[in-house]
Amino acid sequence: MPLLNLDKISLSFGMHPLLDEASLTIEPGERVCLLGRNGEGKSTLLKIVSGDVTPDGGIVRLEEGSVLAVLPQNLPSGDTRTAYDVVASAFPETGELLAEFHRLSQQADEASLDRMMKVQERLESLDGWRLDQKVTTILAQYGVDPDRTLNTLSGGWQRRVLLARALVAEPDILLLDEPTNHLDVPAIAWLEEALGQFRGAMLFVSHDRAFIRRMATRVVELDRGQLISFAANYDKYLELKEKALEDEERQNALFDKRLKQEEAWIRQGIKARRTRNMGRVRALRAMREEHRQRRVRGGTANFSVEEAARSGKLVAEARRAGFAYPGSEPVIRDMTLTILRGDKIGLVGENGTGKTTLVRLLLGELEPTEGSIRLGTNLQVAYFDQLRGELDLESNALDNLAEGREFIDINGQSKHVLGYLQEFLFTPERARSPVSVFSGGERARLLLAKLFSKPANILVLDEPTNDLDVETLELLEEQLSEFKGTVIVISHDREFLDNVVTDTIFLDGSGRVREFVGGYSDWRRQGGVFPAESSGSRPDKQDKREKTEATTKKPEASAAPAAKSKPAKLSYKLKLELEQLPGKIEALEQEVAEFQQAISAPDFYSGDPEKVSKTLEQLSDAEARLEQVIERWMELEEQAGQ
Repeated sequence: MPLLNLDKISLSFGMHPLLDEASLTIEPGERVCLLGRNGEGKSTLLKIVSGDVTPDGGIVRLEEGSVLAVLPQNLPSGDTRTAYDVVASAFPETGELLAEFHRLSQQADEASLDRMMKVQERLESLDGWRLDQKVTTILAQYGVDPDRTLNTLSGGWQRRVLLARALVAEPDILLLDEPTNHLDVPAIAWLEEALGQFRGAMLFVSHDRAFIRRMATRVVELDRGQLISFAANYDKYLELKEKALEDEERQNALFDKRLKQEEAWIRQGIKARRTRNMGRVRALRAMREEHRQRRVRGGTANFSVEEAARSGKLVAEARRAGFAYPGSEPVIRDMTLTILRGDKIGLVGENGTGKTTLVRLLLGELEPTEGSIRLGTNLQVAYFDQLRGELDLESNALDNLAEGREFIDINGQSKHVLGYLQEFLFTPERARSPVSVFSGGERARLLLAKLFSKPANILVLDEPTNDLDVETLELLEEQLSEFKGTVIVISHDREFLDNVVTDTIFLDGSGRVREFVGGYSDWRRQGGVFPAESSGSRPDKQDKREKTEATTKKPEASAAPAAKSKPAKLSYKLKLELEQLPGKIEALEQEVAEFQQAISAPDFYSGDPEKVSKTLEQLSDAEARLEQVIERWMELEEQAGQ
């Protein structure tokens, strides 16, 4: 029996319905990714499932006795509750009593003691101490101090607390809306690990392709009011989706050809009209109505970068440069690097490690407090702000872009503002709407339109991937790759970095800056790790910095001792192990492929729930064993090559 069933759900806000009798079922243990273009209604659908929005028609059925939990998209601002209070709020009445008892226990006056006794009696009647143990246990499991207030934690740690609140009630289905937005890579990795251990069902919205590949067992697309299910992982979905679009285009072309023939027939001369086949006339009327109601798939964003005159060959050169804000520890120290025209640089580091400060130093907005930074000539910078601060929320898209002008110059050609905005998927009606009603994705597209309308030879993009749909992301990647100028990207989207940048600059949090050739995956292959991975992450930033400084050493100092400890040649036993490993890898790959084939079957999730859960666990176990064997093989191959 399905855990969740959406039956012919309809909802309209404008001319076209967001949901047009859309249906969906989710089985226990499934991890379903909901994809779709910006503005299609994905977040609204999640709100319908959670009960926050009531549809115009249709039925939402959750299996009787099932528990549903939500991990919200937006992090709370200014929440002064403790982590304990937030997690305990998952149990409405009991949670309030537990939070109150927790506060009263820290007070010593007589009134507090009297109230604490009454709260204790009520908690005992509600089996509250068992729930208290669950709250305490999950906070300890996630490494969160229960007495820390939410407003003192970083975004990643706030996400931990909110996930703990969602999971402490042991839900059967978990809803997540863009869970990786504004998180740094270590926080995303932790989130993936935590969600990987969750055995319930998940329905999540995300445009982070690496996250989708890791988490999704099925992809559902919201397209023109309909929910289309693809019983496949993300990569297979891309293949199936391309074929489906080709089939749709071919069918529409055949329909339009037949309609054209029927329209020609109905307009024949008087003789033909006297012998008119009325059944054929009625069929033509039906075809006209079908064509009128057809919802054509919206166009793909189509934009290019307005390039300025070339900058000098040198963009920026730093020599033992450093920077510290007054009264603070250095954010950047002993930095030596050179950026040349055409370089595409990705900045990687945990939140708070100084990535934005580094960009401001390289652009000359800040002066180094030690060392020197030399800037090149003819630098024209366009800046993409992750907070969308350059947009006037009270003005419409036209005024934000052109400031009253009817035409703008793009790459030497005069373009009408409305026509230019249509390249970024804004209809004339939407372009005249105030930005305050735009979705996050629409604001991101408008900021890109504004950014690319200005001549520039240096593009600085701070978290450009947040809220953008996959199609727009892919076009942005293509444009940045073809851009002849210099690109500096701050991003936690691992696939975006791999597809765009040629060099990665890593900030470790202690002020050290290191440069690596290649994208994010290349950096990882070269031994790149985050301090949180090696030192154990804690919400106390000072503790984390102390651990980082203690463990960070120059490559020359750490590489030599490691080399001495490795044997020059493999022993007979290790050689034998190395010879056997390729066979083990092949067998495990076959095992994983068989499980994936079984899971991809359309009727897989309609089978015995216990069998489904067991198969998913077996797949996860086989993948983990395969990864371990491959790592061991790489380790022995490296030793053998020395």
